[in-house]
Amino acid sequence: MATTSGAGHPLPYDTYRGAIERETRRFAEAVRGADPAGAVPGCPEWTLADLARHVGTLQRWFGALLAQRVQEPPRSRDVELGLPDDPDAYADWVAAGVPEVAAVLRDTDPDAAMWAWGEDRHARFWARRMLCETLVHRVDAERAVGREPDIDPVLAADGVQEFLVNLPHAGVFAPGVTKLRGDGETIAFRCTGPGGAAGEEWRVRLDADGFRLLPSAGGAERGPATVAVGGQAADLLLLLYRRRSYQEPVFDVSGDVTVLDRWFAHTAF
Repeated sequence: MATTSGAGHPLPYDTYRGAIERETRRFAEAVRGADPAGAVPGCPEWTLADLARHVGTLQRWFGALLAQRVQEPPRSRDVELGLPDDPDAYADWVAAGVPEVAAVLRDTDPDAAMWAWGEDRHARFWARRMLCETLVHRVDAERAVGREPDIDPVLAADGVQEFLVNLPHAGVFAPGVTKLRGDGETIAFRCTGPGGAAGEEWRVRLDADGFRLLPSAGGAERGPATVAVGGQAADLLLLLYRRRSYQEPVFDVSGDVTVLDRWFAHTAF
């Protein structure tokens, strides 16, 4: 599979640390007092209890990886969870993990080399990934309980970059990704509207051996895109995570949409 052309520039590490704490507390607030058996439209096969268990477990697992500075793929995901028997207590359980995660992140050198499944083989990969997971699932939780979510446009734009940089490496748990091919078609995801990322563009090229995120600088690879999707950073993030459809009116789409259909048929994350 083709690889990406540069991992981009993540936000300052302290930004991730603070945002993870805020997003986790917002997630816990959203599910607290809600029916644990309630449906989650963003994750159709899950209940709110499933979603809360996933978020709390993932954060504790990522924290364990960081604390151990793992240097090779772990053979097990077993960590000490302390999961309550009563799903009604899951919100407090998720929130109770915040101090430990915060301490691990505080004590971690973001530049420390360690194993990661994505492109950036440093500890900061896991902080960035943890934020993306928590933020998207916070949106899932708020939508499930009837709230209208908001997403910081700077965090959203970073989440778009993080997704596109790491997606070519995700075949180990998203096998459809390994079958995404093309003949040089390009997809442009363009940030429009208010927010610090307005005007930013991410372009992906589909080749015979896979796909890759193109460099942000100009050049021959930056000609007209085969298909382009424009929208605010938050909407683009939710589009990539399949929480929105490019057919919704919030997006401005031009070009060959069959290439977009091929993209979304293979990029379930």
